[in-house]
This record gives sequence, C-alpha cells and structure tokens, in this order.
Amino acid sequence: MRVSRIGKTLSKLYVQVLIGIVAGVLVGHFYPDIGSQLKPLGDLFIKLIRMLLAPIIFASVVVGIARMNDLHEAGRVGVKAVVYFEIASTIALAVGLVIVNVVKPGSGMNIDPAHIDSSGISTYTHAAQQHGMLDFLMSIVPNSIVGAFANGDMLPIIFFSVLLAVAFARLGPRTAPFVDMLDMLLQGMFGVVRIVMYVAPIGAFGGMAFTIARYGIGTLASFGQLMLCLYLTSIFFVVVVLGLVMRMCGLSLWKYLRYIKDEILITLGTASTEAVLPQMLIKMEKLGCSRPVVGMVLPTGYTFNADGTAIYLTMASMFVAQALNIHLTIWDQLLLLGVMLLTSKGSAGVAGAGFVALAGTLASMHKIPVSGLVLLLGVDRFLNEARAVTNLIGNGVATIVVARWEGALDINRARAMLDRNADMSLDALQSIDEAQADRTPANDGMITPHTH
Repeated sequence: MRVSRIGKTLSKLYVQVLIGIVAGVLVGHFYPDIGSQLKPLGDLFIKLIRMLLAPIIFASVVVGIARMNDLHEAGRVGVKAVVYFEIASTIALAVGLVIVNVVKPGSGMNIDPAHIDSSGISTYTHAAQQHGMLDFLMSIVPNSIVGAFANGDMLPIIFFSVLLAVAFARLGPRTAPFVDMLDMLLQGMFGVVRIVMYVAPIGAFGGMAFTIARYGIGTLASFGQLMLCLYLTSIFFVVVVLGLVMRMCGLSLWKYLRYIKDEILITLGTASTEAVLPQMLIKMEKLGCSRPVVGMVLPTGYTFNADGTAIYLTMASMFVAQALNIHLTIWDQLLLLGVMLLTSKGSAGVAGAGFVALAGTLASMHKIPVSGLVLLLGVDRFLNEARAVTNLIGNGVATIVVARWEGALDINRARAMLDRNADMSLDALQSIDEAQADRTPANDGMITPHTH
C-alpha cells in the first residue's frame, strides 16, 4: 500500500520537476565539472517548447477572436486587458521602488565605477540600443509573415493573428471550416505539449545543475541581501496584491497556485515562462475562462504584463545606484519609474530579456552607469527565476481578471476546478473534459460569455 502511494506521488509532474531541481543543485555543487556540461539539457527542453509556440499562439488568437460574437467584443477585451496590464505593472514598479529604498541592499558596497570592467555585458548593452520605444513599435510589424514564424517573434505573430482573425470575423460564417481546422491543429499542438512535458524534469535538472556549477552557491551568499530582497518582494506582491485581486474575483489565490504548481516549478527550474505557455493556455480555459479571452490576454500578457520584470527593474537599478554611491532624488526615482513603464514592455522574446530591459533603462537615464550591471552578472540567473515565476502567476491572474470583468468566466466551474482538481495533472483534466463532452451536445469549443 505504501509503495503504491509513493509510486503515485512520484508519477506527478511537479514532484518529478522538484526532484530534478534538487538533483541539479547537488550535481552542480558537488560535481561542477559535470554540471557545467549539462546546459544543453535545459536548452533542449526550451527549444522543444519554442518549436510549438508560434503555431499555438497563432491558432489560439485566430480561433478565439474569429469565434467572438462581434468585433466590438474583441476590442473591448483588448482595452480591458491593456488597462489591467498598466495598473498591475505600475503597482509592481511602485512596490519594488518602496522596498528597495527601505532595505537598501546595495548600501555599503562602495564600488568605484572607474574600476568596473564592462566587457562582460557588451552583448546586453548592444541589444539595449535596439530596445527604445520607436524600435519596439516598429518591431510589432513583421518584415514578412514567414520570417516572424521562423524566428518565433511573439509580438509580430500576435499582431498578424489579430489582423487575420478580424478579417475572418468580418467575412462571417463561410470561414468556419478554416477556423475549425485551426482549432483541430491547436488541439494537436496541445497533444504534442503533453508529450514534451515528460522531459520537463530533465530540463529543470540540466538548467539548475549548469547554473550552480557556473556561478556557485558562494555567489548566492555574496549577493544574498539583493536576492532575498527581490524574492521576498515578489512573494509580497503575489500574496498581497495578486491575492487581493483574486479575492475581488471571488477566487482563492492559494488554490490557484496549487492548480498551476507544475507550471511554477517548471518555470523555476528553467527560468523561462515560455516553457509553460501552452500548458497555461489549456489550464486557463479549463478553469472557466472563455477561449477568446484566454487566446488574447495570456499571450499578450507575456509581453505587456511582466510584473516580475517590473519589480526586478526597480530593485536592480536602485541596487546598482546604491552600490556605486549614486544618490537619486525622489524626482529621479519617479522619472526612473516612468521610463521603466516603457522599457518593461516588449522584451519577452529577447534572450536575457530582463537584463536587456535594465540596460535600456539605465542607458536612457544617464544617471546610473550601464557598466554597473556587471555587478549583477553572477546572480542574474537566480534573479531571473523569481521574476519569471512572478510573471507567470501575474499573467494567469490577469486572464482571470479580464475574463471576470468581461463576464466570460464560469465562476462556478472555476471554484469547482480549484476545489477538486488542484492536485490533478493536465492529462487528468483532459480526461474529465473528454468524458463531459461525451455526455453533452457538441458546441463550438468555447464557454459562452455571460453578463453580470
């Protein structure tokens, strides 16, 4: 009986990923020569997921908008999403700014900027030069549709998908066969995701082993105050701010976190929210959010609603200023906050996205030398885990908020799923839906929005 119970526990994805993370830490610490060679395991898992992102995002957005009752509904959902994104990002920036001023993790380091070797951040500073607002707006429109899909550029894919979906919606019922075909493609892609997730524990193991072997646990101790400050601030934002938002929606944050625990642990192990986007699309729809809202809000939120990145930007920039003994007035900090509202957007598809956004922020301010980012190189991978997990949780909450606001959230289904299915795997949830589909008449595959 006990063996059977242990086997059932070990069969759960989040347990396997947790074991992978712990094993990666141990291998990276005690066998660094081996750990430093395991990076391809994590990279391969990310590549497997990225291979699926373009068709999944394309099909999700097109099917969702094309099946909306009218185009006014699509525009309304988009406006509500943008409003929530801006409010949440501003609160995240403000929370990070207040806490970093109180704790002052960089004070006392007394580092001379003239003695900093900035050669190690040349890649990021070069990328930051193409990270201005005009460049960001221009990057939304792809040079070619094929190029956007080949490169996996999220923003151009979303832009083209929205335009195509609007065109389909205007053409009317005659586009239904093609939309149905896209829906079948989407379900097939989700099936591939379920297969790929079997190697998630290996990806988490490889990514964590490389990180510990490369930077060492000693690096964590050296910058422990900054890391602790960022992690605790992220936890505060999730528990207090997002917890209050979830309560306003009539749902429990804790049960929601249990519901997406697999995705949280995979994101923690791989430091990438892209790795779980397909799964999140499935889970948010099964939670009771209508497909159009999920298809529009969740992928867009990956670019425009980076709560964790917002917290990171304020804390990291102020940490560098404090370490270099650079005093910033309240007006300097408010200006910094305003700049970050822009630089935190549109970096989801860039390698080292948070670091690039931070370099762009400092370069535009001319108050803090960009060379100070060298101080963060050793711990950025660990800081990235906190901001990635916060981004993941925040985007799921954003989808729930917009769905609830739009009247497109089946609240009874959401509560039932969170109460009864918090410990179920994605395959188990899929089996439940298939059983329900066998007992009910066929529909268009989406939850019909209702009004309050």
